[in-house]
Amino acid sequence: MNDAAAARQAGSPVSARAARLASIPSFLRVDEYIREFGARRDGVAGGCDFTFGNPHQMPAGRYVTALQDALVPQHDQWFAYQANGRAACEAAAESLQQLLGVPFRPEDIYLTTGGFAAIALALKTVADPGDEVVYSLPPWFLYEPLILEAGLVPVKVTVDTTTFDLDLDAIGAAITERTRCVIVNTPNNPTGRIYPPQLLTRLAELLETASARLGRRIYLISDEPYNRIVFDGLRFHSPVEFYPYTLLAYSYGKTHLSPGQRVGYLALPPGMPHRDDLRPAISGLQVAMGWIYPNALLQHALPELEKFSIDIGQLQRRRDRLVDALGGMGYRLHPPEGTFYLYVTSPIPDDEAFTARLAARDVFVLPGALFETPGFFRISLTANEEMIERSLPVFEAALKETPA
Repeated sequence: MNDAAAARQAGSPVSARAARLASIPSFLRVDEYIREFGARRDGVAGGCDFTFGNPHQMPAGRYVTALQDALVPQHDQWFAYQANGRAACEAAAESLQQLLGVPFRPEDIYLTTGGFAAIALALKTVADPGDEVVYSLPPWFLYEPLILEAGLVPVKVTVDTTTFDLDLDAIGAAITERTRCVIVNTPNNPTGRIYPPQLLTRLAELLETASARLGRRIYLISDEPYNRIVFDGLRFHSPVEFYPYTLLAYSYGKTHLSPGQRVGYLALPPGMPHRDDLRPAISGLQVAMGWIYPNALLQHALPELEKFSIDIGQLQRRRDRLVDALGGMGYRLHPPEGTFYLYVTSPIPDDEAFTARLAARDVFVLPGALFETPGFFRISLTANEEMIERSLPVFEAALKETPA
């Protein structure tokens, strides 16, 4: 008997579903980490916080101005119920078209309270309880809770840890007659890998072949909140360019480093078959899931928010500083192509012990165990320059303590 069933049998006031969510091992590891290190991290003057993608400098003036301007009402319905605001959807569709060269339509943009809700909306639109969802490790650590909350079954495979590319053979082997969705995150958190067109083409062929074999469509959910945070002049390619049965989830919280302002969307590409069937289903779920539209203020601000982003050059300079410095010390890492993270090989197999060694010197990173890939640790580039410089002697000292 699992813990959820036992709790139900014992007369617990907690539902079996909630009990199961609360007992997810990866979820518990994150909670344990926050309780163990969070209070100390937040209370240390001069500490170096490389944990989560939170800002460590004042927000850009242009971002603040966009919100201030949106706060000024232009008519008496300015703060009325706001669903998929036309101006916001038009701005999002135009921006996607410029980024990807794909002619998205405003009516195929569904606004959500951030990327969390966009992924949950995608799952519930195309999958029924008991269906399987395949995704790759290391993952964003909230895929599993979102999948389980929807009554679905998570199926995990591992990326190629030498290149951080998707392991297509592993994905193919994981597909069964119950598979309904595959989640792909590009640029990837935590690895920073941008999946190349050749790989996405092969993934599309794999899913097309598997769907035909099973007689049931497998949908792709492309989680791409970092698709504007790309380094070295690389061009980002989305899976929607290669596989028409793709639902695209996006969040502005990364683009503007404002995760507390919850605004994002789910988008259907113009080549998506059966869009006319999906549209009313998505619209109904936006309401039934708890009115998951962004608040009116953020929808009014969205056309302006689409015109700029955080300083990508500054993030790239931070990346280069840390990659050069850590690589020179002897750490092994792949320079990320996008996002604002570095995923570094731990110099000892026990990544949690190593991150605790850093934390003892007030440098806080996330162990790879939280991403279900022990042997690594993640550094967030949203730390400011002063934190980066203060951390380097600590990284060097911690590495020197490692037996050769």
